[in-house]
Amino acid sequence: MNCEILSVGTELLLGNTVNTDAADLSNMLAGLGVNVFWHTVVGDNPKRLAEAVAIARGRADLIITTGGLGPTYDDLTKNVLAASFGRKLELHPDEAAFLKNWFAANSSTRYTDNNLQQAYLPERCTVFHNDWGTAPGCAFEEGGVRVVMLPGPPNECLPMFRHCVVPYLKSLRSDVIFSRQIKVFGIGESAVESMLRERMEHMENPTLATYAKPGEVMLRVTAKAPTEAEADSMCQPVVAMVREVLGDRVYGVDVDSLEALVLQLLKEKGLTFATAESLTGGMIGQRFTALPGASAVFRSGAITYCNECKAAMLGIDLAMINEKGAVSRETAAAMAKGVRRATGADLAVSATGLAGPDGDGVNPVGTVFVGLADGENVWVRHLKLGKGRERVRTLAVNHAFDMLRRYLQGLPIELN
Repeated sequence: MNCEILSVGTELLLGNTVNTDAADLSNMLAGLGVNVFWHTVVGDNPKRLAEAVAIARGRADLIITTGGLGPTYDDLTKNVLAASFGRKLELHPDEAAFLKNWFAANSSTRYTDNNLQQAYLPERCTVFHNDWGTAPGCAFEEGGVRVVMLPGPPNECLPMFRHCVVPYLKSLRSDVIFSRQIKVFGIGESAVESMLRERMEHMENPTLATYAKPGEVMLRVTAKAPTEAEADSMCQPVVAMVREVLGDRVYGVDVDSLEALVLQLLKEKGLTFATAESLTGGMIGQRFTALPGASAVFRSGAITYCNECKAAMLGIDLAMINEKGAVSRETAAAMAKGVRRATGADLAVSATGLAGPDGDGVNPVGTVFVGLADGENVWVRHLKLGKGRERVRTLAVNHAFDMLRRYLQGLPIELN
């Protein structure tokens, strides 16, 4: 099945809103074995939208639209799509009743007649009720082309796709598409691809593909079979092969992130941790505490940018910092030991370095030291991460979580 994602909204063209829907939907569609060959963005203009639809239906089996399902005059997606495929719009009483009840239950908003526009959908369509907003989505098939319409706000579009569209698309297939996601840290995409290229080139079912993610690499193994169990059994040897080739750089299969794995491991072992951050400015703690259940294992975090704060908050000898430098192996080690001692955590990580754009006259931009302390030992990674402020900070955070997961899994912590 070949798909075109048609994103509707003038705000997308003007750059006022970033089109994250298309990227997220493409990622999820790949896991279903759907080929996304085109992304098209068109403004709130019925003529140009109709032209885009005509092009899309001539080259795609599946058209997914996002946006333009709301109650205002410029929400024209349903009207244009219905007209393009020769379908009338009809009122769906259940959706109309839901809208009136929703507005009655929300005293901060007032029901107006134009809201009823959201309950008009193409005749003979499959309705996707919106449990996350007010505009329902829908799907229909006409002339060998399937059309799926979704609301634009990501907090509505993405859950509706997962809970409504995924089951709908799966019901259309006789075979099951099943994927496993292998997460890798500590090696770049090009290096991963070169190590696996020969095997990847000869795979047809299952397939193996690499994807560069911020600060890490993901590999997706995808198989097609009559049942999910059979597809999964086809994926397992490929997962095992990747683990053998890449070793402990593979940090997990079907896990969300390094920090999610660390949370799981800390809970299993009944351990706590704390953070002391300089260049990352609280990013380690922020990413970890964004996870549900983080409070069970996270003690505290200290953001100590200036040397005086490192001394006052973490009990580090200021003379040592002045001698060795704030960006040094010794300071990273002292920060990890200091915050562990101050918070009573079992483990502590630290990060100090130069994210840029300026250096310190001694170390180049991109120099980072990440520390880990457990009360008996302290380990420090000396990293040379190059330029790009956000890239350096993101990689520093990932290295902190990687050191934690290696410690918790009993793996070498890879000092350098």
